[in-house]
Amino acid sequence: MVKVYEIKQSIFANNNQQADLLRQCMKKEKTFLLNLMSSPGSGKTTTLAGTIEALKEKMRIGVMEADIDSDVDALTIAKTGVKVVQLHTGGMCHLDAEMTRQGLEALDTADIDLAILENVGNLVCPAEFDTGAAKNAMILSVPEGDDKPLKYPLMFQVCDVLLINKIDVLPYFDFDLEACKKRAKKLNPDIIIIPISARTGEGMEEWTKWLLGQVAKWLEE
Repeated sequence: MVKVYEIKQSIFANNNQQADLLRQCMKKEKTFLLNLMSSPGSGKTTTLAGTIEALKEKMRIGVMEADIDSDVDALTIAKTGVKVVQLHTGGMCHLDAEMTRQGLEALDTADIDLAILENVGNLVCPAEFDTGAAKNAMILSVPEGDDKPLKYPLMFQVCDVLLINKIDVLPYFDFDLEACKKRAKKLNPDIIIIPISARTGEGMEEWTKWLLGQVAKWLEE
């Protein structure tokens, strides 16, 4: 059984200020917040489940599943055994810092090392709002096409890591992996790019090793 929390629109005008305050709070609490973004159907929940399975014996993990409606993803993640809450945005296509704060409060991060926000699925609105996360990650799946950095540049600019998912189906799609990498790097030279297949597990070790290192660094500082 998954509890459902209704998240109200932020009343704060200065979202960036609230995001900075939230990061400071998470730093004091020794909780690392990851904001995970992607289009619908990119394999975000499957990737998240694989990430949890790889890391749940190494750290305490909590997940916030943000959707306009339904609790499908939360029920899926709950099967991994980690703490999870479903956040309903009331029609909003993103979460901002205040919404995220409400979600973290519902999650109760006192006993959590890694809190993961699975943001609402789209490549536009979530990129525009700083949630207060320590790091931003995005998933781009092979079937979506290698031109997405050209169409949605802001998403690639604000993310620290890009997971190119479903590489197991590369032979069946007209997806130029190197061109996609080059386009993403042109927008964001510092972005980390990791090709993965959440279904087969390819590349997941590199991804979880990177995330584990980021969490360890955050907790030590």
